[in-house]
Amino acid sequence: MTDPLRTELLAVALEAARRAGELLRDGRPDDLAVAATKSSSVDVVTEMDLAAEKLITGFLAAKRPADGVLGEEGASTEGSSGVRWVVDPLDGTVNYLYGLPTWAVSIAAEYRGETLVGVVEAPMRRETYRAVRGGGAYCDGPSGACRTLAARPAPSLERALIGTGFGYLTERRRRQADIAARLIPGFRDIRRGGSAAIDLCDVAAGRLDGYYERGLNPWDYAAGDLIAREAGALTGGRPGERASGELTVAAPPGVFEPLQGLLDELGAWHD
Repeated sequence: MTDPLRTELLAVALEAARRAGELLRDGRPDDLAVAATKSSSVDVVTEMDLAAEKLITGFLAAKRPADGVLGEEGASTEGSSGVRWVVDPLDGTVNYLYGLPTWAVSIAAEYRGETLVGVVEAPMRRETYRAVRGGGAYCDGPSGACRTLAARPAPSLERALIGTGFGYLTERRRRQADIAARLIPGFRDIRRGGSAAIDLCDVAAGRLDGYYERGLNPWDYAAGDLIAREAGALTGGRPGERASGELTVAAPPGVFEPLQGLLDELGAWHD
């Protein structure tokens, strides 16, 4: 299901993500260094995070000047159109800093509080994940190949491969490590990739059976959450709640409910 607004927002998001992805992939300096830190000494920002956000926000302002923007690196404008862009110019900064390939550009477009479009550009995978609300989820791969995304059919829990991530604050990391240690015996294994956007897309693509994390910001999950849902996964936070910074969970039906229940029982939503 599409309409002119969704079609336009998707085209803008795809082009902005493509340009930022090319900048990050091709423009990474050999001597890349930390430009600043945020919540802790390991929560880093590089010059390329800042350059990519500047590129994206400039492109959005040129194409849709009445829209609002919320960006990880400080971009914040209200707008008057009802549309707000939620932008993570470089999700997986530590991976990028170390030359690891798991990083992405994440761009979502909301209209009056509902996410209509999500795009996650993963340049080192040569993949672009995209979804329009009500229109399914897709992955554009090398040479323009496109495939429909579908979450993996639910396995038994002991055969489920689950993704997660850890925060940057020491006490939160200790708590998250304890939760993961208590979960591991009941699942096939747990993976920690380092990019929430890509983890959510991996649920959509059937590469993970589920994913959870505490402490995410809207730009971390806005696009990936929509992509996972449009691929048939369920997403949320604590039981009965939407995904949020308190807790984000994504998995196909049959894995989502018990995983969410276990996380709630273990108190994964608090530090």
